[in-house]
Amino acid sequence: MNKPVSSILEVVGNTPMIELHKVVDESMARVLVKCEFLQPSGSVKDRMAQHIIEQAEARGEIKPGGTLVEATAGNTGLAVAMVAAVKGYRAIFVMPDKFSVEKINMLKAFGSEVVVTPTAVPEDHPESWREVAKRIVRETPNSLLIDQFFNLDNIEAHYQTTGPELWEQTDGEIDAFVSGAGSGGTISGVGRYLKEKAKEAGKEVRNVLFDPPGSILYNSYYKKPVTDKTGWKMEGVGNGFVPGCLDFSVIDEVKQVNDRQAFYMTRRLAREEGLFVGDTSGAGIFAAIEVARALGPGKTVVAVCGDSGNRYLSKVYNDEWLRDNGFALHGFGLWKGRVADVLSHKGGDVIFAEADEDISTVAGRMGDHGISQMPIAGTGGRSHMMIHESDLLQALLLGTLKPNDPVLEAANELKGKVTPHDHIAMLEPLLDDASVAVVTDDANTITGIISKIDVVKYIASL
Repeated sequence: MNKPVSSILEVVGNTPMIELHKVVDESMARVLVKCEFLQPSGSVKDRMAQHIIEQAEARGEIKPGGTLVEATAGNTGLAVAMVAAVKGYRAIFVMPDKFSVEKINMLKAFGSEVVVTPTAVPEDHPESWREVAKRIVRETPNSLLIDQFFNLDNIEAHYQTTGPELWEQTDGEIDAFVSGAGSGGTISGVGRYLKEKAKEAGKEVRNVLFDPPGSILYNSYYKKPVTDKTGWKMEGVGNGFVPGCLDFSVIDEVKQVNDRQAFYMTRRLAREEGLFVGDTSGAGIFAAIEVARALGPGKTVVAVCGDSGNRYLSKVYNDEWLRDNGFALHGFGLWKGRVADVLSHKGGDVIFAEADEDISTVAGRMGDHGISQMPIAGTGGRSHMMIHESDLLQALLLGTLKPNDPVLEAANELKGKVTPHDHIAMLEPLLDDASVAVVTDDANTITGIISKIDVVKYIASL
């Protein structure tokens, strides 16, 4: 048995790793999970908080009785609050108003102070969370801004601890590492360590970052203009700026994972794998499964379950909150099967419209085939589009378009996408929102259109 330690800080790190079995299948690489939600304060941020504070102490940047300040989405605050409680520091945290009440109450439980700022302000606005935190430090003697987004000790914490642990626990048999980025410290530190060790061993490790649509990290990595400025609901991942602690040079790929995919996998992990984790863990496992499917058997993918589900009882684990926010995942979850099964049962090919076809011609074809929506495949850098009969009708009645106008002028951006690998449960909210679900493969090619009646017929056939 382990002997007693002198403080809770001595048990930070050395978290276990487990293999997933229920949410993966034999066609995939094995998926291992680093259980960072078992850290003392409940998240991967314990490593970074302890390392940054102790490095600042060593450099004389903070003295006994001082104040620790941070702009935080919650987990960093809890980690810093724990360290502050042990070391006797005052702690003040600035948090955007979109984060869960559980996180705020837990910060206060450690004796910390919380300042809530509006989410809907630019990063450089005086009332943004980061700018408010900087102002508090300027006005408070003997204070330290943790500055997780730009403090390079964040990266070093994971380079010195998390990376070596992963390598040792897998005996160096790791082919891909998957992580999200709030500050970027985890994937940058771990990613650099794994790249170096793999090179020494004469092999390769692929580092994959997952990012929610609406965050700029995906577009920044691929040097694309930011067009999607919608927000996202999952907490602590994604950003409206590129943090100084995010090292793109160690990243091989960025995958987008949306809220629906994240929430769905989060609930599955609890019910099928017994992992009570947060929504970014669900997003990470969703991405890891995609990587594992691409790599195939005989390979190993490692993902991080970054925090505990007890911070999300009012959100992802609350059916009413999911329903109110358009993420209802019950009902269809009772049925077995994948989107590919529904497509196979439906049969038939996708009927496309051409961008230069006139409205009259497309309307006639829609009537002939008895369909109310028709996609236009994206070409030449243009995204996939969708034509809805209701939009055609409105445009013609209002006189904004004429029957001989190109149908592209009446088309809208494609929404409601799923992949053939997705569980049937992923269809329910899409069908409520968009009437049909559009199936796209790994190359973003449209391979099928699923309507409500298609799902009814599939379930009735079981």
